[in-house]
Amino acid sequence: MAGSPLIATALTTPLAFTPVFMERVWGGRRLAERFGKQLPPQATIGESWELVDRSDTQSVVRDGPLTGATLHELWTAQRREIFGERALAIDRPRFPLLIKLLDACQTLSLQVHPPPELAAELGGEPKNEVWYIADTADGAHLYLGLRAGVTRASFEQHLRAGDDVSALLQRVTIRAGDAAFIPGGRVHAIGAGCLIVEVQQNSDTTYRAFDFNRAGLDGRPRELHVEESLRSIDWGDIEPALEPAPTDGETVIDNDDFVVRRWALDAPRPAAPTGSCAVVCVLTGMVTCGGAGFGRGDFFLVPAELSDRTLTPGDSGAELLQIGLPQR
Repeated sequence: MAGSPLIATALTTPLAFTPVFMERVWGGRRLAERFGKQLPPQATIGESWELVDRSDTQSVVRDGPLTGATLHELWTAQRREIFGERALAIDRPRFPLLIKLLDACQTLSLQVHPPPELAAELGGEPKNEVWYIADTADGAHLYLGLRAGVTRASFEQHLRAGDDVSALLQRVTIRAGDAAFIPGGRVHAIGAGCLIVEVQQNSDTTYRAFDFNRAGLDGRPRELHVEESLRSIDWGDIEPALEPAPTDGETVIDNDDFVVRRWALDAPRPAAPTGSCAVVCVLTGMVTCGGAGFGRGDFFLVPAELSDRTLTPGDSGAELLQIGLPQR
């Protein structure tokens, strides 16, 4: 389909994609219980990739006139119509975001993403991401950055000795509605009991520093990336804070890679400014747009040229995330 017209007539409904489920040793079943995902039976699903355009993994439109079209085909063949005039200036061969749901039933590995200046040299891709905490168990926490007083020398000594280095990281207690930005270079981990919406650059590069001596799904220890981690960690990133409360009551984060807003929807509202697209994640309640209904856990893309771009909440209102491409 790429390079040929995909839209023969004006779109009247948003685009919904089939989730791609990823089995993870630290995953569970809460994406079904909390968000109604139709998970494969008896699998520990840690990630639901809701919007992805990778060479080995693609989001596919699940219904409507564009059924079967991939996100990559839309990005390459219909960029103006689907993503808006401003998207034409984004010099990326693939859709620039990767959007996921994460179910951390166990603590994830301590890891780091490469900063932009090192990514290519290390054979990876730069990766900034933001976590929006959708739900938590009691005592849920994140590991964010280094504790005060931790040096590269002390961290490296313990890491190479195989010690549990989680005690050298800052542990932050969280609750639903919190958000954390994870720039490249920030050592981090998600603690057990977290259900997270993750919005990130389109990258799949993660360096695993320590994995609590855990076996993978195949029963063998998972690969560690000690050298890459030591080179990537920002040793001056000491006890960073969670994202502050939005000054406008809505904006979770707005940077050069993505914009995420939390809307408490109690009346109809345009999904995005004229000529722009938006990805919507329904956290609670029901929403209709273009005559299609969406419930808790649903993600959908509102195209720039959709004829009806109004989000209308159900009788009890709705809470959602509105995710957009960078505004600058």
